[in-house]
Amino acid sequence: MKKILFLLALTVFSCQKQQECNPKDFKTGKFEFTQETNGKKEITTFERTYKLQIETYKDRTDTASVRWVNDYEFIIQKLHPRNMAEKKAISMRILSTKGKTYTFEYSFVGEAKKQIGTVTKTN
Repeated sequence: MKKILFLLALTVFSCQKQQECNPKDFKTGKFEFTQETNGKKEITTFERTYKLQIETYKDRTDTASVRWVNDYEFIIQKLHPRNMAEKKAISMRILSTKGKTYTFEYSFVGEAKKQIGTVTKTN
């Protein structure tokens, strides 16, 4: 009986600890991504529609197509790549959401190495 009560309490507690996840709230809008490179904080801003993403980083603006695989995953591909590296598509997967932020993992399509980031919705 004690084991059943313990398992029941553990189940209730773990349900309350589940991370919020509303990926549909982040399919479109204006966003900001902050990262640290060589000890310096750098900010990328972007606006995403259902099919396009316009991104500004260091006074340079790029446009990419957006293809949603499902509510959690999408692929972005630069429309006007300037070199071979920019021709590679990037796979993005939303891992969790909280308020106006989401945590995601990303990698070049076909590559195993993944990185983690957090984006904030600004509108």
